[in-house]
Amino acid sequence: MPRIDHHVHLYPAELNRDPAAWAAAHAEPHWAKLSLRRRADGSPVQDFPNVEQLLHAMDTAEIEHAVLLGWYWENAETCAWHNRAMAAWVRAHPDRLSAFATLQPAASPESIEQELTRARDEGLSGLGELSPHSVGAPCDGPGLHAALSLAQSWSWPVNLHVTDPRGRFYPGKIETPAEDFFALFRAWPEVRFILAHWAGGYDVRPFPNVSVDTAAAPLIYGEQAWAMRDQSVRAGQVLFGSDFPLRLHRAADAATGLARFAAEARRHAI
Repeated sequence: MPRIDHHVHLYPAELNRDPAAWAAAHAEPHWAKLSLRRRADGSPVQDFPNVEQLLHAMDTAEIEHAVLLGWYWENAETCAWHNRAMAAWVRAHPDRLSAFATLQPAASPESIEQELTRARDEGLSGLGELSPHSVGAPCDGPGLHAALSLAQSWSWPVNLHVTDPRGRFYPGKIETPAEDFFALFRAWPEVRFILAHWAGGYDVRPFPNVSVDTAAAPLIYGEQAWAMRDQSVRAGQVLFGSDFPLRLHRAADAATGLARFAAEARRHAI
């Protein structure tokens, strides 16, 4: 029964007021390309709720707790800004929310260690959603090495963005080769990795330190997603995640889509 949503995004009011202007002013074009797209019928791909609206959507969907994930921002300053906001939401609603810190893996190891130590001291409890491929950083670079060293010592889970190489193209899609992830799993066996979006269909059954979340599954895979259990993912590896406030169903807002997806996951015993 999905009482925890392991994959939720939330943004400060400064961004929500005018997302396009904010992205331009803060040099975050990749986020804008992904998040501000409109579908063929003109509807937006996601909503921009505040924390109270998130909590209301969780209540409607019978979700008791949500894990807020940072975004894979292009700039380290944006990562720090988002981490401060998430820490404030967690302090305000510790019974309903927890949060993972984000980082720019191309930043210096020293700056990453400083930022993540501050994030931990402010109550954050994991890393993600990270996407080195999306920000031009190597998966075996010194920045990510520093971050994973801290995650290992603090027992922090690490959420990584994955795209399915077989899936449809969309503006902003970045290739995320399986071997890059598999090399990380082998190099860091004590780190618990969570691969977003059903791990992009990659076979992660051999890796005991890997889980997957179901984020955005209604859009990416539809009902076929559940067939991945025992094919590319062990049943015990699956965590419910929605990707709220993404609009998971084309004719519904994000809150309605969350409720529908949570009910679907319950029917499939997730």
